Amino acid sequence: MKFNMVYITTKDKEEAKKIGKTLVEEKLTACVNIIDGMESIYRWEGKIEEGREAILIAKTKQSLVKKLTERVKALHSYSCPAIIALPIESGSSDYLKWIDKETK
Repeated sequence: MKFNMVYITTKDKEEAKKIGKTLVEEKLTACVNIIDGMESIYRWEGKIEEGREAILIAKTKQSLVKKLTERVKALHSYSCPAIIALPIESGSSDYLKWIDKETK
């Protein structure tokens, strides 16, 4: 079984909580972590922008990343949200078994 951590940015903590709770309830992820107060600087539509965002980190099976991505896009307020999946190369076998058990 292969697993991923999925990095997602949101406009604020409330949006991160809403998306995160839905992903856990729908068993698309076993767990999410929310980090509030991130400062972002980015180029959007030709202009340099700055703002505060929240980070949502989801742990899931690699086979669920596509469904998770589609669900996040449907729930997200951004037209182009950052959703980046990173492979989990290794980790606690007990934790990885738990991710497997808690997801579809």
